Amino acid sequence: MITFDTVQDRTPPWLLAIGPVVILAVMLLALFITSPFGDGSEMTGAETGEVLWMLTIIGFMAGIVPVMIGMLWYPFLSSLGKRGIHAILALSAGVLVFIAVEMTEGIVGFSAEVDGLATAVSVAIMGLVGTFAIMELISDWHHDRVSQKGRGRGLAIAYIVAIGLGAHSIGEGIAIGSAFVLGEVALVTLLVIGFIAHNVSEGPVIVAAVANEATTPPIRHFLLMGVIAGGPVIIGGWIGSLAGTGVLAVLFFAIGLGAIVQVLYEVTKYIKGDQAKLTDRLNIAAFLVGFVVMLFLEEVVLAEFII
Repeated sequence: MITFDTVQDRTPPWLLAIGPVVILAVMLLALFITSPFGDGSEMTGAETGEVLWMLTIIGFMAGIVPVMIGMLWYPFLSSLGKRGIHAILALSAGVLVFIAVEMTEGIVGFSAEVDGLATAVSVAIMGLVGTFAIMELISDWHHDRVSQKGRGRGLAIAYIVAIGLGAHSIGEGIAIGSAFVLGEVALVTLLVIGFIAHNVSEGPVIVAAVANEATTPPIRHFLLMGVIAGGPVIIGGWIGSLAGTGVLAVLFFAIGLGAIVQVLYEVTKYIKGDQAKLTDRLNIAAFLVGFVVMLFLEEVVLAEFII
């Protein structure tokens, strides 16, 4: 049976590092030169079931597949020492902070569409605080569960990160679903390409903590975390195709923000739990790289696609 450990033992380090990049490039090229989502004019009059099924396929390609491609960096990450893993976690924190800023901008922007500022603020607070509290309960439960089974905290952190990123992914699906029901297939294709490039970075963010563990978890955990992190793009697509109001948008952005804030809290505790300095120069540099890379993907690459 092939495992991540087998792959790591039999594959040169340089191939472990560039392998996922090659797979991603092939996938993006295939999407760019083909039109896999059919004729948009047909979808404007299609039955609800047909639309939801097509959005399921699109969400799978834009959400789950790229996250799992990013997870293929796990064997390379596990070859790094503790300091290297902490740097990867700091990089992931930079990614998450950028997403948190993005979620905050979304809340502010869609609040203008809500009748009454008090309503928008109430919905935002409810979504943010409620999600943080639920995520904290899930975190405590999962920490206890993995401890009872003799596993390290890394797997629990990885699941919490996947949940947080999944909450954020709903917004991506809403954007795709809204464009799809309007028959804007070209825009959908470009959005999918942009989100694939965006979401592939989430794979190493999820598995970084696991790479610090003494033993590799079974592959089923990686598959499940990929579905948790990328699957909500499908749910967002359904929501975007069926309804779209200011209140709903504020709520989902607030849920995403609450999840991301809790994940940042978990990552910080994890690094400090290893008795490492958060302000280590390598950690600070990695954090800035994570933020800047996301800024480039969002404001340059994805913005160019949308235009």
